[in-house]
Amino acid sequence: MVKVFRTIGEMKNIARDWGRSGLSIGFVPTMGCLHDGHASLIKKSVSQNDKTVVSIFVNPTQFGPEEDLDKYPRDFDSDLELCQNIGVDAIFFPEPSMMYSDNYNTYVNVKQLTNNLCGKSRKNHFEGVCTVLTKLFNIVKPDYAYFGKKDAQQLCVVKRMVEDLNFDLKIIGCDIVRESDGLAMSSRNKYLSSDERAAALCLNKSLNVAKRLISAGKTDVNMIRSEMIEFISKQPLAKVDYVEIVDGCSLQPITCITKPCLIAIAVYIGKTRLIDNFYYE
Repeated sequence: MVKVFRTIGEMKNIARDWGRSGLSIGFVPTMGCLHDGHASLIKKSVSQNDKTVVSIFVNPTQFGPEEDLDKYPRDFDSDLELCQNIGVDAIFFPEPSMMYSDNYNTYVNVKQLTNNLCGKSRKNHFEGVCTVLTKLFNIVKPDYAYFGKKDAQQLCVVKRMVEDLNFDLKIIGCDIVRESDGLAMSSRNKYLSSDERAAALCLNKSLNVAKRLISAGKTDVNMIRSEMIEFISKQPLAKVDYVEIVDGCSLQPITCITKPCLIAIAVYIGKTRLIDNFYYE
């Protein structure tokens, strides 16, 4: 039976007990509204560790003032059932006031890697992500933490933070999980109307445009970006936030396709912002 802990003290106590017993702890941090993409991370953790903890916390510090904090989808009962069925040992489910007191004043910022892509259009987003993850890592004390590769910039940033701050854990990146028609799974897909859901396929299809061009020997980044943007722009419900091709390690812009590189996109479908990517390596 999965145990639900709502206070930091309770979660710390059980994690401490497991650690003293020599049990490995896998951790999957989430904002809830779990889907098959989350399930793939949780299953990997369960298969690789003695104990698995899933956090469910819609982190207010990573949302901008015009973003969807208040309406972000929440379904704890469904999340609990999914975790129970997979074999999760503990869910950490704190209130915002538990994680951020009224006089809270400490934040974690990873520089350079957060200057472009999502960091460029979502000011302070990664500061909020890194801050809450630092807190969660200190509370759960995991040996391994699992993140999806769909959030490619986040994965890169978290790996750098863990290395720079000497956290005693390993970050595991897990492959993107897609719907049968290619749409990357996301909790925000629930926002989409039927017409928007169909329009959202332009994200993965535009990545396929890039893959075909690269396979054909094209290496000019500006040309490939232009072809992708032109493809997305043909979809009337889509508005490009960014289409970028960057170095796969530094996340800095490049002019010519080389290995490894990351092709990453963010597109508004109606009012819903979706992201997708692929690594060329």
